[in-house]
Amino acid sequence: MTMTLPTTKTKPITEIDKQTILLYAIPKLGKSTFASKFPEAVFFECEPGLNHLEVFKVPTYSWEAFLEACKLIAKGDHQFKTIVIDTVDNAFKMCSDYVCAKHGIEYEGDMGHGKGWALVKNEWHRVLTRMASLPYGLILISHAVDKTIETRTGEYTKTTPSLPDRARNVVLGLVDIILYGDSVSRKDTAGNIVVDRVLRTKPHPTYEAGDRTGRLPEMLPLDYAAFHSAFTGTNSSSTAQSPAPGKGPAASTSNPGSTPAGKAVKQ
Repeated sequence: MTMTLPTTKTKPITEIDKQTILLYAIPKLGKSTFASKFPEAVFFECEPGLNHLEVFKVPTYSWEAFLEACKLIAKGDHQFKTIVIDTVDNAFKMCSDYVCAKHGIEYEGDMGHGKGWALVKNEWHRVLTRMASLPYGLILISHAVDKTIETRTGEYTKTTPSLPDRARNVVLGLVDIILYGDSVSRKDTAGNIVVDRVLRTKPHPTYEAGDRTGRLPEMLPLDYAAFHSAFTGTNSSSTAQSPAPGKGPAASTSNPGSTPAGKAVKQ
């Protein structure tokens, strides 16, 4: 094929069902429910947990099954517009187990000179890059974990996706949006404590988040209608009826970047 230089600029992809998103939070916050609301979503079920939802799902409990599901999606002979990998943590573990079995080793570190780690990372990068290049939305669901980051001047805690570093770095480079699901406590007008489930979208020293599109506010309700409204710039009754996260008579009692489950892991 002969290569030619472009003569026109590309236009930004603004469709909500064409975005690549990493969504992570503590268990049971509503990650899968949120993802299920995206247009024509199909789940690659890498771990049990979807029994309470009425969704299209493909059981992918091995890397071979995962690759087969990817091939079916890539063919395009289907109605789906959004692929949800739930969870991406288990998908990476299956990838690692597959590569290790293929090369007759038990652990990635069993091969000298870091070759095992490189083989797993290359397979992971190959498949994830292919998935992200398809003309569909891609949502990667992960859990949240607190990590202790050590610096020359001290240490601090940062909430990040629970993926191992080598897998997380590949994912962070691919996605357009990183959503951190958090909970914020406030008092309502009657003085009762209310806990709002929210999405944090902007970078912060104490948690991983980001929005390459620049369309989202720093924080919004963990609600698809509110997310759609913010992303597309349209009005949403859900957004109008929900109190602003953390904006009550009392200041928020949550600590951004601190997950209530589990202790910090040193980085």
